[in-house]
Amino acid sequence: MRIGVPKEIKNHEYRVGLTPDSVLEMIAHGHEVVVETKAGVGIGVSDADYVAAGAKILPTAKEVFDAAQMIVKVKEPQAGERAMLRPDHILFTYLHLAPDAEQTADLVKSGATCIAYETVTDAHGRLPLLVPMSQVAGRLSVIAGAKALEKAHGGSGTLIGGVPGVEPAKVVVIGGGVVGAHAITMAIGLGADVTVLDRNTAVLGELALSFGPALKTVYSSRAALESHVLEADLVVGAVLVAGAAAPKLVSKDLVGRMKPGSVLVDVAIDQGGCFETSRATTHSDPTYIIDDVVHYCVANMPGAVPKTSTYALNNATLPFALALADKGAKQALLDDPHFLPGLNVIGGQVTCEAVATALGYDYVDPKVALEQAGASQAA
Repeated sequence: MRIGVPKEIKNHEYRVGLTPDSVLEMIAHGHEVVVETKAGVGIGVSDADYVAAGAKILPTAKEVFDAAQMIVKVKEPQAGERAMLRPDHILFTYLHLAPDAEQTADLVKSGATCIAYETVTDAHGRLPLLVPMSQVAGRLSVIAGAKALEKAHGGSGTLIGGVPGVEPAKVVVIGGGVVGAHAITMAIGLGADVTVLDRNTAVLGELALSFGPALKTVYSSRAALESHVLEADLVVGAVLVAGAAAPKLVSKDLVGRMKPGSVLVDVAIDQGGCFETSRATTHSDPTYIIDDVVHYCVANMPGAVPKTSTYALNNATLPFALALADKGAKQALLDDPHFLPGLNVIGGQVTCEAVATALGYDYVDPKVALEQAGASQAA
């Protein structure tokens, strides 16, 4: 199979779909790889590095899309990229379709086989291709929140860890999953006063064992969430419903009653955000203020540390990308019941139930859709 790696074009997105090490693995399996020129510059990888790994360098994204059978990316395809998709393309990347009607419509229209990193599962019901970026985003959320708390950025002027004789910032993490656990790690490491809210008592128990008395664990009732958000200097939104839009857990009214200069960091913004006042921002303009509360809602947070993020992501995605290339999408997906949920769109049909429900499409079982699409589109 011929695999294409275009340069990412989302605002301040420096990651890349395949590293040279991953290209070398693809080549060893008998596949061809074409890479857009300067695709790896953001992680310190040159065209020469890709050539040494066996890839061919092409000058434009269009030539990559035209040449490739499978496109491997990091972020969801932008409008210009979606226009280059064909029915015989396999697209393997993050998609986050539930809050993105325009992208979904374009992918349906393209007829391509579109597989989302964020809905692939494992035997334990976890999301293995989301985990590495959730780890990065969780850690970054506290770093970004600490910066936003500075007075020059609209915050209250509170140092997150305080100093001897002065209380540290109160950090509230909503959601105790991978993002939440890594946010907690950073916040405790910086000396903050940290509370996590979650509705899963088993998760709270595991976090309590992991962090000990440095972490307060609270069951996330409506009353508890309101009380802790109102006391917080920094709130990290770390909730996720696989494939679906994030629930709005903090209302506009509650934001309006928060402490002036407090900060909201919405890590769920890729899935529409978990604060009612959230709207996606970019690395070049990451924050805005509503009711004296600073909002940090960058939709591709791990793109700020592309070298770490790209290598961590490739560690997780490469086995799946190899399966797609070795077997074709149809067989690779049917052979692995945990890979199959990654299929979101194929042959103009929506095969992720959460996306179909959110956007009003008819849901088609992925196995049925794979059979209907036929080998020419799925392999």
